[in-house]
Amino acid sequence: MVHVRVPGSATVAVVRTGIVILPEQRWWVAEPKWRVAEEYGFHHAWTYDHLGWRTLVDGPWFGAVPTLSAAAMVTSTIRLGTLVASPNFRHPVPFARELMALDDLSDGRITVGIGAGAVGYDTTVMGDTELPPAERTARFAEFVDVLDRLLTRERTTFEGAHYEVREARSAPGCVQRPRLPFVVAANGPKAMAVAARYGTGWVTTGPPAGSVETAEEWWAGVERYAARFTRALDAIGRRKHTIDWYLNADSSPAYSLSSAGHFRDVAGRAQELGFTDLLAHWPREEGVYAGSEAVLERVASEVLPELVSG
Repeated sequence: MVHVRVPGSATVAVVRTGIVILPEQRWWVAEPKWRVAEEYGFHHAWTYDHLGWRTLVDGPWFGAVPTLSAAAMVTSTIRLGTLVASPNFRHPVPFARELMALDDLSDGRITVGIGAGAVGYDTTVMGDTELPPAERTARFAEFVDVLDRLLTRERTTFEGAHYEVREARSAPGCVQRPRLPFVVAANGPKAMAVAARYGTGWVTTGPPAGSVETAEEWWAGVERYAARFTRALDAIGRRKHTIDWYLNADSSPAYSLSSAGHFRDVAGRAQELGFTDLLAHWPREEGVYAGSEAVLERVASEVLPELVSG
């Protein structure tokens, strides 16, 4: 078990902010967004690690690793990461190599967000059989364990129910020591146990889409998940302040960047529940996460400085 701390991740009284930029636009359009995310003062920027995603599956879509590689080249301070990588189409051995390369390109600014992966396109497009929830969680636990070994040991040999690794090398290793941080996505008890054991951070989406109708119902679910994760930490004797808590605010029925005032309220509620980090999505012209970039500008100029200053 490796608990990694990163600069600026000590216990804070304010909420750090992150922005998610979907990998759906050609680089000449996407590149300015990554630059601006840093200029606006976001603490971290993320992209989805999928082969295709939900209602956008028939539209343009690019790979997360090359996208983050390019983003690392046009930024210098903001942390970058996957939201989230999963075993649905990744094997820990080649993925560990890709993460080490990203960590090197960014000079130690990469955080890997990892989750169990949902059913759907990421699985079916490769012809695989969709696993039932319990087996998918078991595979995820093994995936995280193997990835941790690969990133912290010179050589790894492993034989499990889902993965076999033979004498995998890890030179030169990560820039961040003992490895780059893991932010583990978890809503259920078993996945939360993985987050409690391996995570530098825990990220939740709150109640799944379709299970709640109002923002208030969603926040009530987030509060239940926060209490559940506290119990997961208690079960292994880990203190809450040793792990960052990330909230994906746009899993709520109410888009976080609908107005500057709403974003301010979302940040306040997240802080009250113990979250250290808040994730919002760059506004899109239509469909999911539809919004106005003018609101994003107002949030950056008015709200983010308030959060930083406390």
